[in-house]
Amino acid sequence: MGMLDQVQWSVLKEKQTWQAFVIAILMFSTVSFAALTMFDSMDEIFQSDADPEPIPNIIFESLNRTGIEDNLTNETGWFELDNLRGNIIILDFMAHDCSNCHAVQQHLEANMDSWQQTAQDNGKQLIIIGYGAWYTEDIPYLNLSGGEYTVPLYPTGLGSTTAALMSNNTTADPVRLFTTAGTGQIPVVMVLDEEGYIIARQATGTPTDKWSGFDSVVDKAISTDVDTSDYRIAWEEPETSLTAVFVIGLILSILVYFSPCAFPVLPGFISYYLSLGAREDELIEAGKLKSKMPNSIVIGVFSGLGMWTFFAMIGIVALLMGEAFAKSGLIHYLAIFIAILLIVLGSMMLLGVTAHLMGFVQNFVDKYSTTEADETFTPRRNMYLYGIGYAAASIDCTAAAVLPFVVLLSTLGGSAITVGIGGLMIGLLILMVAVTMLVGLGRSVMINFLRRATGMIKLVGSRMMIMAGIGLTLYLTNQEAVALIFG
Repeated sequence: MGMLDQVQWSVLKEKQTWQAFVIAILMFSTVSFAALTMFDSMDEIFQSDADPEPIPNIIFESLNRTGIEDNLTNETGWFELDNLRGNIIILDFMAHDCSNCHAVQQHLEANMDSWQQTAQDNGKQLIIIGYGAWYTEDIPYLNLSGGEYTVPLYPTGLGSTTAALMSNNTTADPVRLFTTAGTGQIPVVMVLDEEGYIIARQATGTPTDKWSGFDSVVDKAISTDVDTSDYRIAWEEPETSLTAVFVIGLILSILVYFSPCAFPVLPGFISYYLSLGAREDELIEAGKLKSKMPNSIVIGVFSGLGMWTFFAMIGIVALLMGEAFAKSGLIHYLAIFIAILLIVLGSMMLLGVTAHLMGFVQNFVDKYSTTEADETFTPRRNMYLYGIGYAAASIDCTAAAVLPFVVLLSTLGGSAITVGIGGLMIGLLILMVAVTMLVGLGRSVMINFLRRATGMIKLVGSRMMIMAGIGLTLYLTNQEAVALIFG
């Protein structure tokens, strides 16, 4: 049967579909608020509600080129932003191997001469400084052109995790202060007025407005008699709530566990294994079973551990890919792709279409599982493998929600990864054990209830995925519209 042949258009006429729509709106609103809290990104959408303040003094080593950096650095050859107050400053958070950063650099270099001439004509001075934001790179590497990278024509240096001197006499990482939610995602380029306030900020090398918004603020700032206070942007040090990270992991575990791509066959499979308990003496006598059949709790634990294994592997892959994507400068485009994928997979789920993205995992499970007809029957291994296959099957419906979560956690650091994935895994284990126990206690009644609930689960899940995809696409491609709607 082809994919189009699976489409069930009649579902759009059913009352249950629209009941699920209302439930999905409530759940989506709750999950969205929790997600925004987790990444402290509410301020990224609506702007910070703190009062604008000058950015802290930032001290970092320069490339120390004669005639470029040495006119702006202190006696040790380091930049110190406090020494440059009184000038308009464009601060470019960049890196040698960040391809999207190169687009920012090209734009700045294409305009720097005309901007500086305009500033000079108006009795002002414009300074453009590149801040090396990937600390694994070094000064010689930043000073070496190669591939798509050329050493910036404007003054450049390499930062550190202690480069920012805060007002409370502590130090901070400027990358954490000024990148989106402190994730370290660059490029970020900011315009600072003569008092050190941020008056413009851009977080991509290819803005949808073709740089018109950023450039207009620069033009105003380097002109005379323009009050930049109206353009000042508030900022504050982001805090990633590990409690919220854990909660989001738990919420995603519910989405994964009750995935309509996998859940419908679960009650019957568990019931089948529990029913084999009545034949355990026969199987032991035949030499096919070495010990008693596992009870419902053991079945749940082994299945849950199988799910753990699958998502641990996904987490490792995503962790490795997360850094690669960040360095490629493609995070923004990857996010747009994921948003569109959410809409597509949500629509497919709603209309009864299954993608079978992880069919190869099921082939692996089938290969190494056994039945009571085999020479040796291994129920515990089977349930562990079943957990792997169940998690893989659920990906058909939940990949666009789970994988971005894991990739984004990788940008927040080891603690966030551990806590977020821990929440996901603990939720899956609790649900698997709870459901197997309920099936064991009330078999036919519980199985019928779960099967009836599957339809509503599918409809709610599909609606939430579509809403998430539409909302994320709107935010990533038209933030001005989001600000207009909500602000």
